[in-house]
Amino acid sequence: MPLDFTKHFIAVSTEFKLGNNTGYSWKVTVKVMNGKVTLDQGWATYAAVHQIKIDYMVTFKLLTPDTLKVIIFDDDGIEVVNKCGKHDEAFAAKD
Repeated sequence: MPLDFTKHFIAVSTEFKLGNNTGYSWKVTVKVMNGKVTLDQGWATYAAVHQIKIDYMVTFKLLTPDTLKVIIFDDDGIEVVNKCGKHDEAFAAKD
């Protein structure tokens, strides 16, 4: 997200929980890079486990100062419902 957008936040957390439609949340770290706030450690694993592909659209909604709700849409614009029964316990925690 552009750094200017962060003025809408009370504070930009260095770590976010990404909540999704599985009832689990994933921890990812955040860093500023090239004038943008980016998801860093944990994002690649999240994207792989949830099979996010090029041409998919991912939306983020700020729920709390450190929690984002993630909705994934495939290349046809249909919401991807991830019913993955196994989450890596190092990254995911049941809400």
